[in-house]
Amino acid sequence: MRIAAFLFLSVLMQILFSGRIAAQVDVITPDHIYQNNIRSVKFNQAGDALSLPMYTIGTGEKLELSFDDMDNDVKNYYYSFILCNADWTPAAVNQFDYMRGFSETRILNYRLSSVALQRYTHYSVQLPGTNSYPVKSGNYLLKVYQDSDTSRLAFTRRMYVVENKAGISGFIQQPMNPKLFRTNQKVNFEINTSSLNIQNPFDQLKVVILQNYRWDNALFNIRPQYINGNVIKYNAELNCIVPGGKEYRWIDLRSFRLQTERVERSEYHAKSTDVYAVTDHERADKVYQFIKDINGLYYLATLENYNPDFEGDYATVHFSFAAPEPYAGYDMYILGQMTDYELNDKSKLIYNGATRAYEGSLFLKQGYYNYIYGLVDKTIPNAKFDSELTEGNYWETENNYTILLYFRPLGGRADELVSSVTLNSILNRK
Repeated sequence: MRIAAFLFLSVLMQILFSGRIAAQVDVITPDHIYQNNIRSVKFNQAGDALSLPMYTIGTGEKLELSFDDMDNDVKNYYYSFILCNADWTPAAVNQFDYMRGFSETRILNYRLSSVALQRYTHYSVQLPGTNSYPVKSGNYLLKVYQDSDTSRLAFTRRMYVVENKAGISGFIQQPMNPKLFRTNQKVNFEINTSSLNIQNPFDQLKVVILQNYRWDNALFNIRPQYINGNVIKYNAELNCIVPGGKEYRWIDLRSFRLQTERVERSEYHAKSTDVYAVTDHERADKVYQFIKDINGLYYLATLENYNPDFEGDYATVHFSFAAPEPYAGYDMYILGQMTDYELNDKSKLIYNGATRAYEGSLFLKQGYYNYIYGLVDKTIPNAKFDSELTEGNYWETENNYTILLYFRPLGGRADELVSSVTLNSILNRK
């Protein structure tokens, strides 16, 4: 009787705990750092720092999560998962239905920094663990927090769990519209749903298209052009058209001692380092030129044969964008994976009349970084980031387009991620 009562109480507590998490996730922003001491969060497939954190059910695939705590001490960090729908709202599903094992797991692997001037603690873990893993496909919100207390949230990251039940094929082409022909790219694709029980594809299927893994400019609510049996085509003339942008700017910070091409100068202090990037200029009116980039991402690395995880150093990196006068009515931001594609005070640049340039700084670890500049209209509430005036849009630009296919069974309570494919605007160009 005592054992039965104990088991009942344990199950009840886990149900209440999972319900508390579901209630809290409403106000939680994906891919956001909540504590100022957290830096250099990387979440990707094991061994590939430039990949999407996507895990396929039933395989031995692993994801790698790592981050630095600049307090340079040892804390008890835990992580847990929340199943979400295609739009990242919490799914109305109990945690017991989509997870096996423990509801939360402590991150046990950490190491204090060495060699580096900046002191920190590096944490890392491979997911999913043997004691906690997802059994249903879909969008998952990874939450990392302190001392098993979800109110002490450190950061969140998106995770994708896919179960391949459908096929996707497609290509990239120039739009037919003469106004968009030279500046935009069009994604054409079709899906094969022979393995799915679909009664109403307009309600049961959802498609999301990401350009270079970004969610700030993702395409939603995509309607099919026509349906032919189990094949659904999304090739309507005005659908899935995206500004091409331009190849990302870059800065090589793999060494603070050797100044690379994009570094103007470095200043060394007793306890810190300042790196000044070469001033950037508007290039919207420049002729397109292909430059190999990493599509807005970054990876941590050093040139001195140090381990970047716990021996890589940090510096305050100063960026500037030349402008004879400020863009009236607009704010300027620097954007990339290094800023989590967020528009906030950290990514915002301030115009300096004395230097005639927008200026801002970021605290970055040794590595290789991509970024772009863009404007946000201050007169429009919730206006989106736009790089047309600062970078320009070109049909020739190399971009990756990830197509995510979600399916909800009849009577289902969550969107399943049933297929995914990434198309390249050069390799998959028609």
